[in-house]
Amino acid sequence: MKNEILARVRFDYKASGKTKFLFGGKSSDKMAEELRESQVAKLRNLPFQGITVEDIDISIDIYTVFDELTNAEVSYAPVLVTLKADSLEDLIRFVATEEFKKIEIFEPQELVLSKGEAEKMIFRLVEEINRLREFIEKKYLGK
Repeated sequence: MKNEILARVRFDYKASGKTKFLFGGKSSDKMAEELRESQVAKLRNLPFQGITVEDIDISIDIYTVFDELTNAEVSYAPVLVTLKADSLEDLIRFVATEEFKKIEIFEPQELVLSKGEAEKMIFRLVEEINRLREFIEKKYLGK
């Protein structure tokens, strides 16, 4: 693959907090807003191998849902990131996060992979899946 990939990616940053302002606690939507601000600062200031961030849109409203498992409000703060990726492999590494929700590829209109590129992409996918599985196991199962 010779062309850069122009895409827009949506991340929804999740925060849960107190359902009311009890004892000075922050609401989940306030926590989500703060988390979004810190993540956007990282996106603007940290370099990512093979990724050029073109635009960051935080105009989408924060939304809140009730999580029956935790019996608490959970708020999500969406961010749209328009970017250029040098390769599909770099794009996969960038989006392989718990917060990733959606991707829209603008260019190129068609992706053609050589045998070697397909092998690298499959390897990267499996590597990222394993990394995420380890993260989830540590986070939720304490392994």
